[in-house]
Amino acid sequence: MTRFSELLGTDFDGEPTSDIDDVIFGAFDEPGHRDRVPGLVELMNDPAEPEIERFLACVALTTWSEAAGYEAVLRAAADPRNTPWYDFSVDRKFSVDSTFAQLAEAVADRDLAEEKGTEGLRMEAARALVRLADSEYFEDKLGELFDNATLQALLDDVKEVVGRGVQSLAAGEKYRFDLPTQLVDLASGVSAVDGPLAVELAMSVLNVGSWPRTLTHAVPIVYRAKGPEARQFGEYLMSVGDEKVQQLVREALGEA
Repeated sequence: MTRFSELLGTDFDGEPTSDIDDVIFGAFDEPGHRDRVPGLVELMNDPAEPEIERFLACVALTTWSEAAGYEAVLRAAADPRNTPWYDFSVDRKFSVDSTFAQLAEAVADRDLAEEKGTEGLRMEAARALVRLADSEYFEDKLGELFDNATLQALLDDVKEVVGRGVQSLAAGEKYRFDLPTQLVDLASGVSAVDGPLAVELAMSVLNVGSWPRTLTHAVPIVYRAKGPEARQFGEYLMSVGDEKVQQLVREALGEA
């Protein structure tokens, strides 16, 4: 049995499994997962091991709120393209690396962070990932990913990264994925804690261009933001969006 099979290919009853998620998420109900942490740290840091196995070890450690996992995410965020597993997982739609999307999901899970005393490190890792939102691909996850307390703590970072992204869009720089929509997804997440800021951020993107997919992803802000800015934003989307966007906005405003 390989080290990887022993650590992530075996469930906590000692049975082989092909579903690694069963092991990763089964750890929440199994304190014995801590016994696998040292081996996973060694696996993650061993350059002789396959990149995919090192990556999955990182995902497991991070999901389990282990300091070593968060520290690995911080290293990856500091130099994304030189991360050992960069490009091992490629998004089908844009043919770009998607490992940061998976790491973000792992960082967002905070079930064990308070218990293990790693909440501060988790927040550092979340901040480092958010600050990559104008350069690395996060699939469509940023609108639903982080809890409200995390978002509240990261508002300044969100404002900064959206501002950088808008500057890139306005300058006509080429990007490898749907950057406008990713920035609006981030604004959509913010709408759960700061509606006016979410509208401001989304409008800063949409003022550069009214991309159909981006407009569709902006509609959740109408649902979540409270106050007159939500209706005003919905009316704006109605004025620039296609029939699909208009219908979605009417539903969000309770007018369908």
